[in-house]
Amino acid sequence: MKTYLLVLSLVCVLSSAAAQWEIDLTELANGYVNPVCIQHRQTTDLYIVEKAGIIRILREDGGKVTEPFLDIRDRVRSVEGEQGLLGLAFSPEYETEGDFYVNYTRRGDGATIISRFRASTDNLEVANPDSEDILLTIDQPFGNHNGGDIAFGPDGYLYISTGDGGAGGDPMDLGQDLMSSLGKMLRIDVRCDVDYCIPEDNPYANDDFAVNEIWSSGLRNVWRFSFDRQTGDMWMADVGQNAREEINLEVAGTPGGSNYGWRCYEGNAEFNLSGCNDQMSYTFPIYDYTHPGNGCSVTGGYVYRGEEYPVMDGAYIYGDFCSGTIWSLAQDDTERYVNRRIAQFAGGEISAFGEDLSGEMYMAAYNQGRIFKISTETVSTREVERSRVTIYPNPVGDFLQVSTDLPSWNYRLVSLQGATVLSGRSSDAGGVDVGEITPGVYLFQWWNGVESGQVKCVIME
Repeated sequence: MKTYLLVLSLVCVLSSAAAQWEIDLTELANGYVNPVCIQHRQTTDLYIVEKAGIIRILREDGGKVTEPFLDIRDRVRSVEGEQGLLGLAFSPEYETEGDFYVNYTRRGDGATIISRFRASTDNLEVANPDSEDILLTIDQPFGNHNGGDIAFGPDGYLYISTGDGGAGGDPMDLGQDLMSSLGKMLRIDVRCDVDYCIPEDNPYANDDFAVNEIWSSGLRNVWRFSFDRQTGDMWMADVGQNAREEINLEVAGTPGGSNYGWRCYEGNAEFNLSGCNDQMSYTFPIYDYTHPGNGCSVTGGYVYRGEEYPVMDGAYIYGDFCSGTIWSLAQDDTERYVNRRIAQFAGGEISAFGEDLSGEMYMAAYNQGRIFKISTETVSTREVERSRVTIYPNPVGDFLQVSTDLPSWNYRLVSLQGATVLSGRSSDAGGVDVGEITPGVYLFQWWNGVESGQVKCVIME
């Protein structure tokens, strides 16, 4: 049976980026233990990283592969809240070479380890735990602020975020110390004949008084960062101290060497100016928010570049671990960045966002162990292309118009909790009176024994 998806009229579907919209969170899978990272390779599968040291495969339809992709719990220290297996990045050549990279804290001393692993020789869905090559070892003076993210940039280099070493207030001033790898964004080339090389355009590539791997400095604890797959811009969500959380944007083509200000500044506010250089050129965040009423630990996300929900295109979607609030940060018509609340996740503890091969977005809930797909109340472009039935206007107040070339069919209006609130047949469906239906979001479903479809319908007061 071929299934067609019901669609809205184009007037309602192709909303502008400036339109007011919110997101829906649809559970894709559950049962994970402290998921902290969502990644993908060149397939439709997702890879879910569990803090204790396991990576699991999640199919596009929500099916979970029983056997882990990788299990390195025997070498991961995760006893502290910010320790564990924290980051995963597949090589752009993974489908042919089988190389991928992880960021974890080492069992015993808690040092940060950046390692290369390889897939099994005959199966790209099973990693070889004995193939580990340790590329970098970074000692950690304390058990928190381990950063932990890792990603390939559009330039092919591997970027690594490191926290400032922990405790509170950066007591060793490592964020500003160019002789330390901590409190930095590192950048290395893993495509050379040795374990890795220093890119020639790294800002301190030939500096005897700086760590050559440093790309940028002055970061407190970039738990999550990402690259806009369309523009190449790098977005960094830097977790603050006690007052402010910040979003840093590094536009593609920006040369290395930016100093994002920590510990001199927390977000856009002064924090500790002792030893800070008045002549230093600091790069301030494009947006920061204060703790009271907003949260206490930012979780970085992605710029949405999927095809299903064009209203979200170009919006940086991120959240807060403590409050469960999810925001979008996007430019308006004057190119000013505007921050909007787009969801409130009950229970908080948003540990990661992720995107799949096609750019659709996902979210992980840490203690709940659940993975959600992100969508909006607007219909997808795929639904537009496969239209057989149109309903309009949408949102609707009193009377829903129905247009189709199907000779006969049935319909029902179903709440998101699964309750049918209205039903009928095509003989009385030139239009549907929804004036008595409680305002909210519903599914308008139709079927005729051969074909079927559904779409979200928003009923207003």
